Amino acid sequence: MSTSDTAASAAHPRFAEALRELGLDAVTGRIRRFPDATRTAAEAAAAIGCGLGEIVKSLVFEADGVPVLVLMDGASRVDVERVRQELGAAAVKRAGADAVRETTGYAIGGVPPFGHLTKTRVLADRGLLAHSVVWAAAGTPHSVFPMDPTSLITHAGGTLVDVREREA
Repeated sequence: MSTSDTAASAAHPRFAEALRELGLDAVTGRIRRFPDATRTAAEAAAAIGCGLGEIVKSLVFEADGVPVLVLMDGASRVDVERVRQELGAAAVKRAGADAVRETTGYAIGGVPPFGHLTKTRVLADRGLLAHSVVWAAAGTPHSVFPMDPTSLITHAGGTLVDVREREA
């Protein structure tokens, strides 16, 4: 098995296919797999050896019952009220595990920023742009990949927004 085959097998097959479809074969070779799960941003940062803010959290919310993906840096929290205002929704809440899997095709802790089962609106917090490289899940709780944040947001079809909780 070649190095790229090994790296590709570290990603979820649907995500590996999404990378191929997007012409991102070079990313496939940079996927890293860890023996222990990296379900949380803190676990991922520790495993990679990067700062918490360099981790991309792919979080699914429901805005008036419609799924929306929010990409947020690992050091920050999503302000649900700001998401609600951004979308012009009456109500926004975190999606449950079943809704996340139905929307994305992935389990919580392994949701990548793109390559989902369904076309979902994506909001990307501007704070991601503070880093030259960010790390995101590659479809499993054990695998991550690096990418510059502008490319990641573009491939995710994200709209740049400010939805991070403000410090008091």
